[in-house]
Amino acid sequence: MMNILLNGCNGRMGRVITNLAKDDGDIKIAAGVDTMPGKQKNDYPTYGTLDDVKESIDVIVDFSNIKGLPLLLKYGVSKSIPIVICTTGQSAKDREMIESASTEIPVLTSANMSIGVNLILGLVKEAAKALEGSFDIEIIEKHHNQKVDSPSGTALAIADSINSVLSSPKKYVYGRHCKNDKRTDNEIGIHAIRGGSIVGDHSVIFAGQGEVIEISHSAISRDVFGIGALAAARFICGKKPGLYSMDNVIKQTSK
Repeated sequence: MMNILLNGCNGRMGRVITNLAKDDGDIKIAAGVDTMPGKQKNDYPTYGTLDDVKESIDVIVDFSNIKGLPLLLKYGVSKSIPIVICTTGQSAKDREMIESASTEIPVLTSANMSIGVNLILGLVKEAAKALEGSFDIEIIEKHHNQKVDSPSGTALAIADSINSVLSSPKKYVYGRHCKNDKRTDNEIGIHAIRGGSIVGDHSVIFAGQGEVIEISHSAISRDVFGIGALAAARFICGKKPGLYSMDNVIKQTSK
């Protein structure tokens, strides 16, 4: 049985993880941490801070707020506990802190925990290599009206994946409000839509002369992110210190 510390347990994704774990015979949420510990009635101990946790923990799954990242990493390193970071909106400084912590403990982080989205990151690379120079590239992402960061971390991860295989990397253009110039060849357009309860949609459009290729992914339920997070927790438990991604999880499960 793997004991999980769920950081951000009373948030939207925390509730999803809590419900999924109830039906999983190999995983137990041993404790939860949330800035509002009394918001939900959990069947596991819930604390207001990481330092209050008394239970024995095998892995931390984090679906909290990026502002708490320094304390999360400090705690994981001090206790030698692997961490799965599912929180989005990471800055360059945040990524530096994550990389530094990964020299001491195993850390898995991803802009999106969905298995399907991470497969798409590979598909857009293949398409970008094959179509370079003759197709324009645009990314459209849609999320619920409570999402704070824009564009989404997933949209940026898709753009970064595309740029990583191009002989001439393109600049990112975020929307085209008040932009009266023609579209240039050296850009990737990234557009964000916020509304209602959209869980998460991402589309990558390759537009050529006389034809359009579209690669898209729609999250029908937040369960897909929870399923991916638990798969990541299983993967990273017992691993050597290092920085891991969902690509590592997919490669292991596909063997």
